[in-house]
Amino acid sequence: MKTFISRISLLLTFLVMSSLAYYHIASADPSKYPQFAQQSLPANVPLVLTSIDELIADVKAGKKPLIIDVRTTAEYKEVHILGAVSAPLAEFKEYMKSIPRERPVVLY
Repeated sequence: MKTFISRISLLLTFLVMSSLAYYHIASADPSKYPQFAQQSLPANVPLVLTSIDELIADVKAGKKPLIIDVRTTAEYKEVHILGAVSAPLAEFKEYMKSIPRERPVVLY
């Protein structure tokens, strides 16, 4: 039963991510976040860019990335990827302490 529920969750995640990729239900406006525009990652945090297709392939392959929505709480409530957690940029520094190091992390 647990495997069945996991497969259903994976399928739902795939469907939601696919719809977001093709229909652009909501998009964040970078001009709303000028305080974050010139920031860079800490030296000990590697940056790996991935496409939605690569993310979907990873999820299908059984990888379980932690998906973090860094938009505002209001934007998150409007629409978000199923299974994503909300960690708005304004609060992200505190949230970083709780991010697991043993699994991939996707920020959007």
